[in-house]
Amino acid sequence: MPASSISQRLGKKVRQLRLKRGSSLRDIAEEAGFSSRFLVEIERGRANPSLLKLNALAKSLDLELGELCALASPAPSRQPIALVGLRGAGKSTLGQKLAQSLDTVFVELDAIIQAKAGISIAEIFELEGPEGYRRRESIALDCWLQENQEGVLAVPGGIVNSAESWERLLEKCCTVWLKASPEEHWNRVAAQGDTRPMAGDPGAMGRLRSLLKERTPAYRRAEIHIDTRRRTPVSCLTELENSLRSTS
Repeated sequence: MPASSISQRLGKKVRQLRLKRGSSLRDIAEEAGFSSRFLVEIERGRANPSLLKLNALAKSLDLELGELCALASPAPSRQPIALVGLRGAGKSTLGQKLAQSLDTVFVELDAIIQAKAGISIAEIFELEGPEGYRRRESIALDCWLQENQEGVLAVPGGIVNSAESWERLLEKCCTVWLKASPEEHWNRVAAQGDTRPMAGDPGAMGRLRSLLKERTPAYRRAEIHIDTRRRTPVSCLTELENSLRSTS
């Protein structure tokens, strides 16, 4: 492959990663220890940075050098991608970034359920109970799978409690388990401003640990496992893209 082509692909990847991270040219250049002008030249495919500078650039993007230099583009998905895991695993954040990277649609199954029901998820549980919610979940999943041959779908963590729906996901989708520790699930939900599951309940963390332990055997059946603990969304996205290429 010509050196110019490699430089152009590297530059395009650096720009995409920087924009996904929400960083300016100046921010990344300062973290990497070189000028904004040099970073512009890298992104335009006109520079030939040394390994030392590439390593510094990778660190400024929260990546390892090997992750930055993996230049192959993600293969287009031949089937829908379903992200699973407990609440706070990062399904919405990573799902949106993955869909943008693959130039496809991202949707949350709960949003489809609410749209079809015309009421909130909380109201469904209150009026119809867990069984009513699972029925609606199954119908919404069937409809989405029939209408979409590709796309990124974030599914509720409890979908594994419905054997039929879970088996359908495993059959029809490339399933991805986003793993996190109970503490990180807890902290991420709280960071979103929702402290209701924990407020005034000293046993909440214990139940969260038990829930994760109970569901882990089912989650392990997913085709791809991404450990999100103490990692940035960009780093997780890079690993997921690489995993999708290797399974395509």
